[in-house]
This record gives sequence, structure tokens and C-alpha cells, in this order.
Amino acid sequence: MLLFDILFSSKLASVGDLYSMVCALCGVDKSKAALWDYFFKTKNKLLTNLDQSLEEAQLQMDQEILLEVQDDSPWSYNLGTSSSGNELALVPLQPSTSSISIAGGPTVSNGYSTGFGSHALQGSSFGLSTRDVEDGDAILSNGAKVDGQGLTGLHNLGNTCFMNSAIQCLAHTPPLVEYFLQDYSEEINTENPLGMQGELAIAFGELLRKLWSSGRTSVAPRAFKAKLARFAPQFSGYNQHDSQELLAFLLDGLHEDLNRVKKKPYIEAKDADGRSDEEFADECWKNHKARNDSIIVDICQGQYKSTLVCPVCSKVSVTFDPFMYLSLPLPSTINRSMTVTVFSGTGDALPMPYTVTVPKNGLCKDLMKTLSSACCLKNTEALLIAEVYDHRIFRYMENPFESLSTIKDEEQIVGYRLPIGHEKLLRLEIMHRRADRFMSEPQYNVHRKLIGTPLVTCIPKETRTRAEIYAAVARVLAPLLRAKAFPTHQPTSSKENGFGPSLDSIVLTDNGGSPASSNGKEMLTVNMEIEDNNADADREELPPFQLWLTDEKGVTRTMIDTDDSIHLLGSCVRLLMDWSDRELETYNLSYLEDLPEVFKSGFMLKKTRQEAVTLFSCLETFLKEEPLGPDDMWYCPSCKEHRQATKKLDLWRLPEILVFHLKRFSYSRFLKNKLDTFVNFPIHNLDLSKYVKHGTSMLQSHVYELYAVSNHYGGLGGGHYSSYAKLIEEDSWYHFDDSHVSSVSEEEIKTSAAYVLFYQRVKGDSSQPGMKGTSSCTDLPSS
Repeated sequence: MLLFDILFSSKLASVGDLYSMVCALCGVDKSKAALWDYFFKTKNKLLTNLDQSLEEAQLQMDQEILLEVQDDSPWSYNLGTSSSGNELALVPLQPSTSSISIAGGPTVSNGYSTGFGSHALQGSSFGLSTRDVEDGDAILSNGAKVDGQGLTGLHNLGNTCFMNSAIQCLAHTPPLVEYFLQDYSEEINTENPLGMQGELAIAFGELLRKLWSSGRTSVAPRAFKAKLARFAPQFSGYNQHDSQELLAFLLDGLHEDLNRVKKKPYIEAKDADGRSDEEFADECWKNHKARNDSIIVDICQGQYKSTLVCPVCSKVSVTFDPFMYLSLPLPSTINRSMTVTVFSGTGDALPMPYTVTVPKNGLCKDLMKTLSSACCLKNTEALLIAEVYDHRIFRYMENPFESLSTIKDEEQIVGYRLPIGHEKLLRLEIMHRRADRFMSEPQYNVHRKLIGTPLVTCIPKETRTRAEIYAAVARVLAPLLRAKAFPTHQPTSSKENGFGPSLDSIVLTDNGGSPASSNGKEMLTVNMEIEDNNADADREELPPFQLWLTDEKGVTRTMIDTDDSIHLLGSCVRLLMDWSDRELETYNLSYLEDLPEVFKSGFMLKKTRQEAVTLFSCLETFLKEEPLGPDDMWYCPSCKEHRQATKKLDLWRLPEILVFHLKRFSYSRFLKNKLDTFVNFPIHNLDLSKYVKHGTSMLQSHVYELYAVSNHYGGLGGGHYSSYAKLIEEDSWYHFDDSHVSSVSEEEIKTSAAYVLFYQRVKGDSSQPGMKGTSSCTDLPSS
């Protein structure tokens, strides 16, 4: 059987062009040739329309085409070469990426064939790429190293630097090199429905052998690229991709192709049912190994503990899951900074903005907790969070389980300090409008623009008089009084100022702090001293401002009656305060203007780019308890509803090869970003003992050595990938930049381009050169 690899300059090449190429290669008369679509080694259809393009014929890259040759007898289809002269050729198709191939015509490679030398094409008009010839004979049978092995580059076939970077890191993983340079044919699993019939493992093994053969400077990985495109269409074509995504596919694909379990048993998942973590974790690992057993599992897979807690019913769910690599968020990617302006609802202090750090997927209760600490909230106070839009309160955020993702960076958020139990008081919401208080109504309606930020305060629901409402508003405006506006004798109590109750005299208590009612129900008591002996005189005194009852948009105006009793409906009363020149002279309105936005991206982005973090801080961020995102809700079996649970991860079992993926790329509906933050990672003696929670696992070393790094330079629009890899036997580092390979010093390995880090466990006997034992980390502190 003959197997050719034909390159086309375009998918628009016709079926007739394909016939011409194949017949010229095989020396067959076109009149006696028949080509079949042989996708997945199945004769699907005879290619008879010679004018049809390859794309129209639905022929894909690396798809096999079956050639059948007619002898003097009627058509007969035989597999292989028969005595009658019938021949078969499997012809994988690839698009050419080289301008030379397009100009000089198609090139042919026999990289798939065995025992089919270049002399077979001598005299042909097609060129042979000797770099693609399988030369496994350059590998010694005992796997011994010869000069130049392991220092072979990979040609860039067109935006394939991401693939080259990932391959070089895997190709310099010592256990994988040892495995693929030996005979692994008996472990190829062609029956696994989740695998690729062993073809990906074979293709990777052949490529690794080329990279470790002697006498090479670089290899064109066309055959491997073709296999990759067939089984992972997302990597087809010649667009730039993510090296970590390719790495994840390769590790998973190699595992399934080399899985020693031919028929996976069905195993029902069970809960811990009160068993110890050690017993439950061992059972989960045993069940995993019963279905997954390969060289990849042996060296690359570990286990972590995942704990979920329902925020409503506190249901705890514990699972033990395998991992192939750890995707570590940079600390700045899982937190967000929020600026909130805090107002006093009792008139004790001026407005003050506070910038706090909260989990990006956090809840309102996280913001309230952090903000309460920042503003030194008293134990008798509570925070009421609200969003302000167009000088009015757009919404109150009173649900502690509301996701912070609903708050956008450009919004304006405020917090009002109110007494505990304010929900059971009458809330006064005061909006501001610039207008001359002596204007006629038609003139007023022309100049009715809202200004400033609404103020919020509370009064007892029993409050019904105009004087009491004015007194409450005057109190919350007190911090805004200009110095020259203070009288020589400032009233200190409601008895002196004549405007009713003071919030300082409101004491709210509930269960545990108040007397119980006769029926045992929770009782709220409001103790208030109200002096209204001079109520008649109060009504005659002209207040320093004008208030109106209004709606939530501040459009309507209703005068507050001077009667003793005012009919107020609902739990929130909205007031409109007119600001004329008189009010502006009395109060400083500037404190209520120009609210800061939640987040100013420009400044913080520069700060983030200058920030340096360690691999340990990234790992601690990964293991830190955090709420799930709103798009990743957990179904609570107790509540029977999806909940935004909190999640905590713990390392339980570490593999021999430990891969860290630094999550530099962040995507959202509104923003795509790459973080160039420098992550300081250890090269020697990465000690993870303090992070492993499995007690019996201390029998194994938790100290690791770096041996490879996949780098990404540039931004999201393009960028470039390269890799650093260490030749363990030489204890020397090299830079693999596509086909160019150069020696580098160990000091050059740490850069802000580091994207995927590859570590190997240090064995206790320190038998491998370059492994310095299990001493404590010297590159970084372990905390």
C-alpha cells in the first residue's frame, strides 16, 4: 500500500487537479483511475465531477482519498497491490502555507510511508521534502542520547507558534521522552470511543522521535498539524490559538489514545456519607483509575478536594476530583476595586468615598462587610447600599445575596449609615432641585433639573407633623452648613430647635435586646422624647429651606401641609428640596456633587501592570474560598434550587509532572484583556508541602523543579509564543523560538511573558542531575 501526502495551494483546486496529481505520482493513466472519498477509511462516494472544487466536494485537510486502478477486466477494487496490477493509495490532503509551494507547484511528502524511499520519486516533476521523511533510524534502539538530540526546532507553518511552544514543552518532559522513544505500540487503544483510534498518539510519538533524532536543525510538523486539525477542528486552518488550550487537548487526547482500560466499567458516584476525607478520597481515586489508566494519568494527574457551601441552607457538598493542570488566577483577576461614597443618615459626618476590594463574583453582603469595616461602622448602625442615576436613587440593593456582577464600573454607588432596624422605620428620601423658590409654577417647571445626590434618613412611622419632617431633614443637612451660617447659639436638642425628634434618641432593639411581648413574638420598641409644647410657635417659624412631597422621579410637587397630622403612605417618603440662592448660601452643595464612579479603569490598569506577584500568591488565590459566578450556579440538593454557593479548593494528591497555567487572558461581554503582570516563580525547590491537605501523602516529595515554560508575548490581537526548556542531563536551558534554538542562562527564564509552567517532582534520592534535593525554596519565600 502506498501513502502520499499532497499539498494544495487552495481549497479551490478542482477534483480534476487531484486526479492529475495522483495519477502523475503513481504513473497511472487517468482513464484507468478512480478516486474515492475515503473519509474514516470508508468508501463514501466516487469523485466523478472533475470541475468541482475540493471544498465543494467536501474534502477536508488530511482526509484520505482512495485510488483504484482498472485493468483490462471490469472494475475490481482490491486493498493493497495485487498480481493483476490493481493498486491503492491513501492520499491525505493539506493546504500549502508556503509561497514557494504555490509558485513552484505542489510538493509531495512520503512521511507516512514505511520503506518507501525518495528514489521512488526520482524523475518526477514533484519535489520531495527530506525534512519530512521519517528517520527513526537516527534514534538508537536503547534510547541513548547522541549529539544534537533534543535541540531540534519546529517550522512555523503559519501562526503555529502556539503549537510549537506547547509541543516543545511536552517533548522535553522526561517521562514522556522516555516513554515515546521506546516501543509503546502495545498500549495504543484503538477501541476507545473517546479517543482517536491511536492516531494522535502515533503522530505525536513520531514527531517526538524526530525532535530527539540527531543531525536535525528543525522539523516541519505538517503531518502532526494535519492529524490535529482532523480530530480538533478548532485548531484547523492557520489562525493563532492558545497554547494552553492546545496543551489541554493534547494531554486529554494522548490519555484516551493510550488508555490501558479497553472497556470502561460503569461506576455510580457516591457521597461521603459521613466517611473521613481520606477514605472518601481514596475511593474516588480508585474509581477514577478503574476507568482511566495511562502514562498521562501516571505522571500528570493529581487530585483536589472541592467544598461547596449553600449560602441559604448551609448545605455542604464535598467531592474529590482529578486534575491535569492547575489554572491559577492572578490575584488582580478574581478581585475588583469598588469606590462607594458613604453618607451619614443621622447628620454626624460629611460624605466620604471609600475604595474597597471585593471578590469579582462576590455578593452584596461581601461589599457591605468590607465597606462597613472601611468606614468604621458602629455596632448600632447598618449600611443601606443604593445606586444613584441621574441625581435620583435608581435602586436599593437590600438583598444580601444579589451578585456584585450587576454593578458596572461606570455606575455610582452610595451607602447610607442608618440605625439598625431602619427597615421598620419610615424612610425619608430627599432629592434636590435648583430653582428659585419664588418662581411661579409655570416658570418653575421650565427650570426643574435635579442636582446633587439624594440623602436618606429615617423617622418613626408615627411621625406625622410638618415640623418633625423638617427637623429630620435639617439634621441630615447639618454637616453641609457653611461656617458663617452657624448661629451664635446652636440648638442641641429637639426641645431647643423646635423641629421635633432627634435620631440620636431612637433606640431600636429586637430579640435578645428588647423586652418580649406577652405572646412571645419579636417586639420592636422605639423610645422617643418629643417635646411639642411650642408646636404652635414652631409652625410660625420659617424653615431655612422649602420641602415638597414628590414621586420617585422627582417630577411632581405637593406642598407639605402645616396641619398637625400629615397622611403619609408606604415605607418610603420622597421629598423634593428646592435650592435657591438662600439655600446655597446656607449649605455647601459641593459635597453632594460629582460622585466618583465605581471603578476608573485607566488608573487601575496601569497599577495592575506594574504589580508583581509570586506563584505562591497565585496558588493561594486559586485555593481561596470564593463565591461562584452568576453563570456557574450550583444546584443545592437541600434547597432544590440553583444557588450562588461558595467554593473552596484544597490540593490533595500531587502528580510527578505539575503544570501551572497562569490565567493572563480575561474575557467578558464588554472587555478582553491580557495581564502582563510579572509573576515571580521559583526555578528550584518549589515546596508545596503546606498546601497539600492529604496527611498520608507526606510519604511523597512535594518539592518540584522547573524544566519548561511556554511564553506568550504581545496582546490579544496576535502576539507570539515561544518556550524555554531544560535538558536535564546537561543541566542547561534553551530557548525554542519556532525553528530557532539558542542557549539561555537560567536568569533569563523569569519574564512577564511566562504563561504555562512545567515542574517535575524532586525525588528524595536526588539521583537526577540538576535536581538539588528537597531543601526549602531559595527563590521565593514559601508564604
